[in-house]
This record gives sequence, structure tokens and C-alpha cells, in this order.
Amino acid sequence: MTTSPYAAQPWLSLLTDAQRAPATPPETVLHAFRDRAHSRPGSTALAYFDGRIGYAEADALSDALAGHLAERGFARGDRLAVVLQNVPQFALAVLAAWKAGGTVVPVNPMYKEREVAHVLADAEVTALVCADRAWESYLRATAEGSPVRIVLTTSEFDLQTRNDERVLRGARIPVPDGAEDLLEAARRGAPAPANREPSAGDLALISYTSGTSGTPKGAMNTHGNIAYNAERQRTGLDLPEGSTYFGLAPLFHITGMVCELCACLASGGTLALAYRFEPGVVLDAFAEHRPAYTVGPSTAFMALAAHPSCTPDHFGSFSMISSGGAPLPPALVEKFRAGFGPYIRNGYGLTECTAPCASVPPQREAPVDPASGTLSVGVPGPDTVVRIVDENGRDVPFGEQGEIVVRGPMVVPGYWRRPEASAEALPDGELRTGDIGFMDESGWLYVVDRKKDMINASGFKVWPREVEDVLYTHPAVREAAVVGVPDPYRGETVKAYVSLRPDAEAEPQELAAYCKERLAAFKYPRDVEILPELPKTTSGKILRRELRSRG
Repeated sequence: MTTSPYAAQPWLSLLTDAQRAPATPPETVLHAFRDRAHSRPGSTALAYFDGRIGYAEADALSDALAGHLAERGFARGDRLAVVLQNVPQFALAVLAAWKAGGTVVPVNPMYKEREVAHVLADAEVTALVCADRAWESYLRATAEGSPVRIVLTTSEFDLQTRNDERVLRGARIPVPDGAEDLLEAARRGAPAPANREPSAGDLALISYTSGTSGTPKGAMNTHGNIAYNAERQRTGLDLPEGSTYFGLAPLFHITGMVCELCACLASGGTLALAYRFEPGVVLDAFAEHRPAYTVGPSTAFMALAAHPSCTPDHFGSFSMISSGGAPLPPALVEKFRAGFGPYIRNGYGLTECTAPCASVPPQREAPVDPASGTLSVGVPGPDTVVRIVDENGRDVPFGEQGEIVVRGPMVVPGYWRRPEASAEALPDGELRTGDIGFMDESGWLYVVDRKKDMINASGFKVWPREVEDVLYTHPAVREAAVVGVPDPYRGETVKAYVSLRPDAEAEPQELAAYCKERLAAFKYPRDVEILPELPKTTSGKILRRELRSRG
């Protein structure tokens, strides 16, 4: 019998003794939050522009909101959908749902009617928390015919007085018909329902995938999944108790939910929020709140660096900055460090991994693979085994490409009411990620690309990430995305879409020639198109599928 090369977990040698220790998380993040509310009642839990909510107040408000839900018939195991941007009410709704024994269904507020309707019906959502104007404009009609029977609305103008018009536009509106005011219900002071505290095996979230390969599926993140990754985040960051986290990633995305909201509240920190991503607003928030940590997609850091008011002082308070949710080009890491100081630490995870399953340890820097120019996404933790397998599921040697598979306490048990999809993606509890990558002999993991994004040019494999990484080294390029497009001779050929840095100039032919000098002949883009902005998800990931459809 052949021993797996990954069985020895070589990455453990890259960790400190403390990092190698198995995580001992609380049973749930809610338990940890309650402990913090008792031990640090006056400390700020949530900061929103000039508004502040302490731990004891957040505990009381979410208790009352849980009691209100129970009075309205919300039962243990029911689903509550939260359709909000990064506002304090998001955190209060999540805590309340868990205190009421329910499951949270985070919904992207940029979803259109059809997408929201699918989630409400598929998850059989009985309660809905959303913005008042969203309910008035389209969610009321969308919810008709769904199982939703409890509706709580709120305003982004609440819990602050600054009213920054760069992101807070319009004005408050009266509570819409068919809905109740969330904060009014929370301030009534109803007691939380008794005997509904969740346990580690209970379902905390149904997180819907982006649907890039079909209808979105709901990954079932348990309280144990979340508690494990929140604890790994807390111990891995090694921040002083009470540190400020900044909500750069949207809370409805698994990265923001776990690495910002849950990790922060479980550690007794302050979570600073600024509604949604707008570079100038975010930089002002950095200057005001002086956060120690944030995590976001590489595209967010590109936008911050390109803002005319951005200076090194904006990042002077940070102990660590992490990137996740979108590929991190090595050139961006070095340009950012040279211009602003911090080293951006890479990470890797999926919704089905409840956010991260590999990251760059605090005392180390990620290596760059000399052959492909790919930046490592880090190393797994001690309770996590990452393997690289071939098409038959057999382990491949170190350095050889294959599909990344993950086993560990953060991996979900399956998809909501999708037994066939669960069996296919999670055979024997091990996640087949669909990502192509490799691992070196020291245990550094490299993600090459999504299996489905590989371009076949005259029989040669071209991974878009490799071409994109080259484009990012050009001084004029701000964003880059590479796709395969039909070609009568090659079958497929490489096309690049780019956006340029402010005040930079470059011609498509110049960018193609730049790649041709640095890549094999079958890899460089025959066609380059320059756009003002590349389409992205709200979590900051560039949408290759939209670009592919442009041809």
C-alpha cells in the first residue's frame, strides 16, 4: 500500500508551536459572544460611522429580537434570511436568529428578483430581515408565494448620524406596509426564548454558492464549522483582546461572516462597518477607527491603492491584512508593500470550507512558484488535510498539478436538500473543490485556477491565472481577467480584458506584446480589450463568465 505524500502534513513545520496546537473552539460563536458580553459589557462591539453599540447592548437587543421572532411563531430550525449591507443590524439579526434556535440564510442585496426568489423558496425561509426601501421596491413582490410570514425592515440611516452621502443616499422612509421595524422590535425588551441555544452540530447558515456552474446550492455551515474557523482566525491573528476589525468583505459573504463578524465577536473585539465598499469612505474609516485587521479581495486593495487620497498612514494601525475571495497577484503584493507598508497575506477557502482552509502564517511570507509565477495561498492548519489528486482521485506527487481536496473541521456536511450534489462534491466527507493546484515539498499550497476555466488552445493547456499574473506586472494595468474564446484554427484562443490605473495609458497591442515576451507562444493573449471597469461580484471576484459571454 502506497503512503500518501500528504499524510505527514509537511506544512506543520512551517508553523510555530502555538499554531501547531489543535484548535479548541467554544461549542458555538454564540456561546463565545455571550461570554464576552458578560466579561466586557461596556466594550464596543459594533461601530458604524459615528454610532457605537456595546457588548451588553448588542446582547440585550439580540435577545429581544429573538424573543420577538419567537412571539411571531419563529420555531427552532426555522430559516431567517438577512438581505442587508454591512450595517450593525446584520449582526443583531444573525445573533437573534441563533438565539431563537434558527438558521441564518445570508442573501446578497445585489441579487435580482429571480435570484432572491430561488433562495427564499429553496431554503423555505419563514422570516426575512431587509432594508426598508428594498422591501418597498421589490422584495415584497418577490416574497409573495414564498413561505415568508415574518418581515422586519431597517434603514442604513439608523444607528448613526453622519449620513455620509457617498454611500448613504436618499432618506429614511416610513416602515413599509407588511413589515415591522427591526430596531423597534429589538428595543421592546422581550426575553429571548428559553432552551433554544444551538449546539455545534446544529445548522448555523445556509450559504448559497454563486451559481457559476448552475443553480446556486445552499452549503450547510454548522455552528461547529463556524466556531472552528473563528477560533483559528482568532488564534492565528494573535491580536490583543479588544482589537478593532474592519468589515471590508461583505458580511453576507462567508469571508466577512466568519473572518470578520464571527471571529471579532468571539474574541471581544470591535467590528467597524461602513455600509458598503467605497474606497474614499473605507480610507476615512481606517483613519477614524484605526483597525488592527481586515480581510478583503485583491480587487478592493487595488481600488484603495488607486484612490488619490490613499497614504501609508491609512494603514499604519494594521497588525495584519489578509486577502481572500479573489486571486492575489504577486505584483500587487509588492506594489502595495512598496507604496503603503503592509504585506498582504494570502489565503484560500470556499463557502463549503466555511471560509479559510489555508493561509500564510503571520511570521512568514508566501513564496512565489518560479515556474508559473503563482503566489502561494499559504499552508493548512494542523486539523486540516489538503491533498492534490488526479482525475481518478489518486494522490499526485509534490509539485504536480491536480484537483485540490480538503478534509477538516471546517468542511460542511453537505448541500441543503441536495443529496446527489453532496455525494459528488463531498465523498466520505472530503471536499472536492474543483480548483486545480499543487503543493511543494514544504507544504505550501498553490492554486492554479478553476478546473472549468482552463483554456485549450490547439491542445495546449492555458491557465488564465498565469497570464493574468503577467499582466499585473505591467505598470499601467489595474485589473486583468483572461478567458478562452472560440477560434476557428486553435479551437480556443486566449483573450484578455484589462482596466488601467488612473492616469495610465496603454494600447491593446502593447499589452499583448508585453505578454508575448514573457509567455510561451500558445499562452499570450491574441486579443486584448481595455474596459473602464471589469465586472465583479459584490465580494470583489472578477466575473470571467460575464467576460466570456462578450466574446
